Amino acid sequence: MPIENRPLREQVKEELIKRLGRGTIATNSPINEGQLATELGVSRTPLREALITLEREGVITSERGKGFRFTPLSAQEFRDLSAIVATLEALALESSDPEHLAATAPRLLEEARAFSVPQAPHDVIERYDDAWHDLLLSGCTNDRLMKLITSLKVTMHRYERVALGDQDILERSAAEHERIAECLQRGDLDAAVAALKENWNSGMHRILEHLKD
Repeated sequence: MPIENRPLREQVKEELIKRLGRGTIATNSPINEGQLATELGVSRTPLREALITLEREGVITSERGKGFRFTPLSAQEFRDLSAIVATLEALALESSDPEHLAATAPRLLEEARAFSVPQAPHDVIERYDDAWHDLLLSGCTNDRLMKLITSLKVTMHRYERVALGDQDILERSAAEHERIAECLQRGDLDAAVAALKENWNSGMHRILEHLKD
């Protein structure tokens, strides 16, 4: 695992999510902390800190005497996560500096139109969506809110990767991001927020088509 200039527990947490998404960690088996720490090249302390964080976020569970294991996937939980992230992103957009939104809107629209394909591999869509939404919310100065959104998205990606697989072709509504950007260009923040929520809602339904209850 490469060394980065941020807390080791955060790097370990993201690596665990990636492994779960790739299917290299089974959800129905106990997590062998010693073996996993060796594989990651870290001590058990940052690993346990990462596991405790993931437990708070509902990604894993623990039982006395049985250790940690990843929580089985649940379509209802994915619905709940989608609703929460949609609400938080809407709040972040509403909290953004109006001048920043006006200045960013043309670039948002340009990038949305540049990636207008109706279908693409899931990993391509995920990277594009994350970057586009990061730009959309780049004017929000509430760091705690943005960190919470980022953390929840990591958990959502776990669902998406398990349900789909990176190279699976996924339909997307190419017009959704354009609609959000066009609303911002007109200075209609309320319409942009409504369009953002609809973007999350339709994306949720596209994933749920592949995720069994």
